[in-house]
Amino acid sequence: MSATDLERDPSSGVDYESTPLTRQEYVSAVVHLYRGELYRANAWRLRLDNTTNWAVLTTAGLLTFSFDEGRHSHWILLGGFAVVSVFLLFEARRFRYADVWRARVRMIEENFYGPILRRDPVSPEEQWGPLVAEDLFRPRFKLSTLAALRSRFVRNYWAIYSVVSVAWGVKVITQPVSAESWEGVRENLSGAGLLPWWLPLALVGGIWACALALMVCVPRATSYDLEEWRFEAGRDAGSTGFDL
Repeated sequence: MSATDLERDPSSGVDYESTPLTRQEYVSAVVHLYRGELYRANAWRLRLDNTTNWAVLTTAGLLTFSFDEGRHSHWILLGGFAVVSVFLLFEARRFRYADVWRARVRMIEENFYGPILRRDPVSPEEQWGPLVAEDLFRPRFKLSTLAALRSRFVRNYWAIYSVVSVAWGVKVITQPVSAESWEGVRENLSGAGLLPWWLPLALVGGIWACALALMVCVPRATSYDLEEWRFEAGRDAGSTGFDL
């Protein structure tokens, strides 16, 4: 059967893999793949910036409202912790998605472009091509949720939490009346007396205890753990895989 007959017969199973891939075609394919992955990594990076901007603007609005001429409760700022925490969760999820593309970009840079620039055609990871191919067939998160939370907290959100905490402390000391003793602070904390004075302190302390545990106990986020790249047929991908 001639090549023309094979092309006309769809049942023959002939496709582009049936002919050898030249070096030039391979390099061209990797270059286009790199450009596409880099574009998607940058797009998700912009989404991270948007979430941080929302958190900053919301915090500024809460501070303005809390310290205006009306005597608003310090619980408004405690609610700000909850709002900022929601934005942190959103950003951590987006960071996990962004890391999928970032990890592929770094894999290609380290194992393809790096050896080319060093004029040493030996990739540090010999199986990087099959690993990237498997990740294209079945995309997987390279970071856990806790690792993503730690990364975004250390990167941006510790400053936002600190601003809200300082503002809350100033609010408790100065409003509704300026406290000149510990008794005055307790009265400002209890407000109308509906809730015990120690509850706000416990909430703020619990928030910062969780933040400290997150920074100390959770390993630093990295995309270069090859164990997270390896595909295991029997492994449940419910927590690591996702649909594009």
